[in-house]
Amino acid sequence: MRRKDDGKEKSIKEAVIKLILEEGFHGTSISKIAKEAGVSPATVYIYYENKEVMLQDIYLEYSEEIFNYVLDKLSDHMDGSQLIEVLVREYYIYIREHSEIFHFVDQFSNCPALSNQCLTRKGINNLNDFLDRMKEKKVFKNFQNDNLRALLFYPAKSIAINQCIEENEKAELLKELIKIVQNALLL
Repeated sequence: MRRKDDGKEKSIKEAVIKLILEEGFHGTSISKIAKEAGVSPATVYIYYENKEVMLQDIYLEYSEEIFNYVLDKLSDHMDGSQLIEVLVREYYIYIREHSEIFHFVDQFSNCPALSNQCLTRKGINNLNDFLDRMKEKKVFKNFQNDNLRALLFYPAKSIAINQCIEENEKAELLKELIKIVQNALLL
């Protein structure tokens, strides 16, 4: 029985992300992944049953990473304005610092045939629990969580991925966005 190697697994994940972003889901094969990762196709199957399972597992791992990254930055002593600033700013920072992973997760989440099969998503549940607590404490307005998440994260994503905006302008837009979101969500 062959053993799993963390280095090989990491190489496979990096190859998957790179190839999915370059060639799309259908253009990425196990043999291409193996070649890019510097392993044999048989080695890929040690880690993943098939391509679909591999994509789902990697998607779940990295989507959880995004939620955990943002939620880990929060603390109990923050007021509502600080909470919103941290949520928006840290999501923006994650996108900027981990753009390949973010784009992979973003692309995958927009593919219903694949993302609908991902049943357990602790990160989104943790975020929803946090939002519910903030509404119960009368910190955030009582909007539906889907709308709260949209207001908190989609505008930051729009700024972060816009290639036509200079970094200093992005910083100003982000500052203004945080104020807009705070005005929209805080009681």
